[in-house]
Amino acid sequence: MTMPAAPFAPHRRSFLGATASAFAALAASGCMTRSADGATARASASPDPGGFAGYGPLLPDPAGLINLPRGFSYRVISRLGDRMDDGGTVPDRADGMGCFDLGDGTIALVRNHELQPRHDGGGPIARGYGTRGGVVLPGGTTTIVLDAETLAIRRQFRSLGGTIRNCAGGITPWGTWLTCEEAPTGPGQRGGEGLEQDHGWVFEVPAAARGLVEARPLKAMGRFNHEAAAVDPATGVVYMTEDRDDSVLYRFIPRVPGQLAEGGRLQAMVIEGLADTRNWAAPLMPVGRSYPVRWIDLDEVEAPKDDLRQRAAARGAALVARGEGLHMGENAVFACATNGGAARLGQILKLTPGLAGAPDQVELFFESERPDQFNYGDNLTVAPNGHLIVCEDQYTEVTDNHIRGITPAGRAYNLARIAIQAELAGACFSPDGRWLFVNAYSPTMTLAITGPWAA
Repeated sequence: MTMPAAPFAPHRRSFLGATASAFAALAASGCMTRSADGATARASASPDPGGFAGYGPLLPDPAGLINLPRGFSYRVISRLGDRMDDGGTVPDRADGMGCFDLGDGTIALVRNHELQPRHDGGGPIARGYGTRGGVVLPGGTTTIVLDAETLAIRRQFRSLGGTIRNCAGGITPWGTWLTCEEAPTGPGQRGGEGLEQDHGWVFEVPAAARGLVEARPLKAMGRFNHEAAAVDPATGVVYMTEDRDDSVLYRFIPRVPGQLAEGGRLQAMVIEGLADTRNWAAPLMPVGRSYPVRWIDLDEVEAPKDDLRQRAAARGAALVARGEGLHMGENAVFACATNGGAARLGQILKLTPGLAGAPDQVELFFESERPDQFNYGDNLTVAPNGHLIVCEDQYTEVTDNHIRGITPAGRAYNLARIAIQAELAGACFSPDGRWLFVNAYSPTMTLAITGPWAA
């Protein structure tokens, strides 16, 4: 059954009113909103003035950590092993992350840790969703509360436990972080030895939490190899990616916008006239061509066989090459397809939700042709100036990972290069747009980068 892009128009006024302050924070952080009449708004207009080509060459970091353009600087605000306020220590494998304005002169970073059952979680965790051999699983999130002006740490603590491989996720307009398990496993399943619960869910962590939250899986949002999530603040619809070579793009239509635990409908994207976006065998999806989209309802979304994508594709859902980073931009959702494209170096899809009953549209916004454009784009965000900021995650024996920028005109440029053998992840902007926060995956380091951002 096809569903229109804005199914909750009767509730839109109350939904937007209840989350007005959160929407203001989203706009300030570069996340764009759509007004009820279809007009677009953005935090800072930047239509690629003068053919913007970047901030200049990357300069070697004397500390040997991250190379940045002239005029940019960074600081490390949190590291693996730092003592936290709850008695634990900062765990490893920092991945996706979101930034929130707490409204009292502080901001919160909610940070994923992509930990498996055998990993150290930074000390015992008092409670969480799942256990192995009676011990709470180490995956989950930590929260760092910072002074919004100085970035001094006010508090740092574990905020979710008992999960597996929390990879990416997404912020919501109502002030929570959606953290996604990239781990559809459980008792009697591959990799599920000793587990007592099925995993592969989305969990919600309030940004204002002051300690461990109750870990409730949002099962109606599906069980699959979750990667990232992005919320359309005009409708409350949640878009989700899946890190598989044969993945599909999902959306979740909540029964009550802003209250995901109340359930809803999970759907997959069908592209009219195109069954495969990957361009592996042939260039079936050219850059810039727009295609109409419809959505099909999915059943048995708890998918004990981890076959949700396969059942969706059998009904016409379009294949995506390893859907990873996902973020709501100017009237559109941008999604990384990590190894998509003829060169298998990565693609970025742009999905524009329709208005007033018009169909959604999707296009291939960018396809990397060379490693110096980008190589295996993963997490991404939208900067206050409308540029995409993409973190690389190469799978080569010796990695050379960058943060790449992509202008609204589709031009790629270098923003940073990590000088150690690590993945970059979790890029997100502070609400005032001054700071770009990003994680070095392992050993965990959370960095704050600032500089003369282009207007």
